Amino acid sequence: MNLSVLACGAWLKNTACWWRQGQALWSPLHGDLSDPDACRALEQSATHLIAQARRAGAPVEAVAHDLHPDFFSTHLAMTLAERLGVAAIGVQHHHAHIAAVVAEHHLEGPVVGLALDGVGLGTDGLPWGGELLWLDGPRWSRLGHLYPLALPGGDRAAREPWRMVASVLHALGRADEITPRFAAQVGQVQTEGVRRMLERGLNCPLTSSAGRWFDAAAAALGLSPIQQQEAEAAIALEQAASHPWQAQPDLPPLPGVIRDEVNRLDLRPLLAALFDAQDIARAAAGFHLAFADGLAGWLIAAARQRRTRTVCLGGGCFHNRILRARLLARLNQAGLQVYLPSATDCGDAGLAIGQAWVAAQQATATLTDNAFIEALPCA
Repeated sequence: MNLSVLACGAWLKNTACWWRQGQALWSPLHGDLSDPDACRALEQSATHLIAQARRAGAPVEAVAHDLHPDFFSTHLAMTLAERLGVAAIGVQHHHAHIAAVVAEHHLEGPVVGLALDGVGLGTDGLPWGGELLWLDGPRWSRLGHLYPLALPGGDRAAREPWRMVASVLHALGRADEITPRFAAQVGQVQTEGVRRMLERGLNCPLTSSAGRWFDAAAAALGLSPIQQQEAEAAIALEQAASHPWQAQPDLPPLPGVIRDEVNRLDLRPLLAALFDAQDIARAAAGFHLAFADGLAGWLIAAARQRRTRTVCLGGGCFHNRILRARLLARLNQAGLQVYLPSATDCGDAGLAIGQAWVAAQQATATLTDNAFIEALPCA
């Protein structure tokens, strides 16, 4: 697969790369593309990579980008592709996360993958972030996802984790607890407004994001109901869990992770166990262990069903040391071969290589091979 591909990355922690013959040449880290300076830096890097490819005698033959139509990286990819007279190929965000692991480790044959992060646009137009996938060369499918939560206020819910707790309470049929729990912190007008939004389904898109479940768990324990920085709530939850996790190797997980009939992993009962926890640190650790065990069982079942022993893990949630260690232990015990990014970041900074790998696979496949299995949304 010798196609020469430029990949423009995503939105957060943006990097670009040029991929050919199994090797990637990376740009510097540009940062988040909400910053105009980062956008200019990406454009300069892309131009430089195109020139390097040309000097190497392998001019760019395709340009890969995220599916999100509003990203600067997407616009840039399409502009560059038109200028070069080559194809612009959109790659689903979580597909790219798993493909990045496949590309780095030069894996062959089918793999099952778990992509956990804050957000990425799905093929159904909804924000994904907790995805169980299957890949085999250019073919891929979505096998399952985390139970979807409403995002009251859309993107604002990612900055205010208390809103995710409100979403969980509403999903549990306990919406009458939203105002009593949070009015003192954020105001009664705010809490009652969010409750009405949830009840009416107004500006409440659904997301399968693992990051938002971590936010909800943190805020349910009184940690970081409003966060000032990305992943602040999830980091606070991990820090709270660290001491009991290290001090008590046999610490039991909390109950409540369910795999439903359409292969969604439902954490609502697990979150219910956090609301009245007396020992915050122990509850935080129990949440991590239960989540990891649920994910492990999900992956093991998928690997058996798809007759593969190869598992790939990607996405920013794998920066979480407790989640990663517990999940790896469970998967290794089941005899699975597990791969994570090692040369690149598990989050969006390492995404471009996955975009390039997928684009190269798809561009070299033929339609008569029935090569593409689009990721159909689970119920």
